[in-house]
Amino acid sequence: MMQSNPINKDSASIFDSNKEESCVEDVRIDCSPHELARIIRKLDVRIIPFLGVLYLCSFLDRVNISNAKLAGITGDLHLSDSDYNIALSIFFVGYVLFEVPSNMMLKFIGPNKWIPIVMVSWGTVMALMAACHNAAGLLAARFFLGVTEAGLFPGIIFYLSLWYTRGEQSTRIALFFSFSTLAGAFGGVMAYGIMQMDGYLGLHGWQWIFIIEAIPTLILSAVTYFVLPSFPEKAKFLTLDERKIIINRLKVDAGPSTETEFSWVEFRSVFTDYKVYIHSLIYICGTIPLYSMSLFLPSIIQGMGFTDLRAQIMSAPPYAIACVVTIAVAMHADRQGERGFHVAFPAMIGAVGYIVLISVSHRGPVARYIATCVAVSGVFAHVPPMLSWITSNIGGHTKRGVATAFIISVGNIGGIIAGQIYRSNDKPYYTRGNCIACALIVCVAIVALVFKYVLLRENRRRDSLTEEEVRIESIKDNLCDKHPDFRYMT
Repeated sequence: MMQSNPINKDSASIFDSNKEESCVEDVRIDCSPHELARIIRKLDVRIIPFLGVLYLCSFLDRVNISNAKLAGITGDLHLSDSDYNIALSIFFVGYVLFEVPSNMMLKFIGPNKWIPIVMVSWGTVMALMAACHNAAGLLAARFFLGVTEAGLFPGIIFYLSLWYTRGEQSTRIALFFSFSTLAGAFGGVMAYGIMQMDGYLGLHGWQWIFIIEAIPTLILSAVTYFVLPSFPEKAKFLTLDERKIIINRLKVDAGPSTETEFSWVEFRSVFTDYKVYIHSLIYICGTIPLYSMSLFLPSIIQGMGFTDLRAQIMSAPPYAIACVVTIAVAMHADRQGERGFHVAFPAMIGAVGYIVLISVSHRGPVARYIATCVAVSGVFAHVPPMLSWITSNIGGHTKRGVATAFIISVGNIGGIIAGQIYRSNDKPYYTRGNCIACALIVCVAIVALVFKYVLLRENRRRDSLTEEEVRIESIKDNLCDKHPDFRYMT
């Protein structure tokens, strides 16, 4: 019985023309490990840093409202505590509603066209947020910022599965996702500097934060159209030999899950697959601590006794530490070919950080700050193995694209909740918010371990099938990851 690595079948996409396809079919597909490593490095250099910079801009624009709070936006717009928390949450309403449609658009018109459109849209909204004069304007702007940003993150996760095998995805996701930790660190330092412009040209410091941080997004939107390759078979920066090698290895990695054309059967199967809902549960439990920490970290640190300006600076080190930890965990996950433990262990580390943060709330800022660093590292480091677990275990081009967007949409409902768990009447210790985040990150660890066991059991069941049983289970079309020769990454 065939043992297969289950996922990246997208390499089998259709070429632009019969002539190009014929040329590719004529070239060799074998290569030495040294040559393959060279090609993978070529992909890494071209794709990963650029995606990382795009996500840095996205994450920075998403959470810079926390920096704007310290720069005085609540007082200038006369926001109540409730208004501010709603402004945090309403972003994710628009985000959730438009993730699945956006991923479908990416598939139909190509990432090098769709992503620039998305970037121009959210960069414009970000800059226009400086024109808000009241709570209603801010709420409307945050909603449309969520709508316009919805296409990037799920699109990138899906996009990486079109280039890398499942055993390579966790590290690549970590490398681009780590830019979100850099956004947290860089955003605090940058906001500190921008706040010094308060009063320049008659604008407040928070208005300058929105304007200046929108500029890189708008510039990069034009660059993206020319720099970001669409699909492997259309990648002009690769030779025909290199394209053929990349496409062939993705076919092999996909195993029996080779469906590449749009399929309504695959589309519907997303919503009847229990694994999609388990991934969604893990993701939503993880995103609430992640987003709440990202949105409130400057306020949490301010509650330790730091001034507004110092709190901006002191929010940088936790993110810098989390960046290193996140990449290290993901690289180890790929090296070991494992996901469940690499989701659960960082989650438990994050839980330890929260427990210590709660326990030492009355013992001075140093212990609380160290505990915060541990918590931030845990809530960020579990994400890349978890995201690559999704793309590694869902087969079929359409099913994977829709499922990825759906899972991230469900998970980002956690962003709506995250904006509500840290309340101003809980400061300076925010014990209630820390307790909620701790309980949820523990749930991530528990569900991940149970899910690992379920997938191991299913792999063992498929290993024990007779040839006749395999034949019977293989009869239907569009089986994707339900094919009996498909093996789940655990």
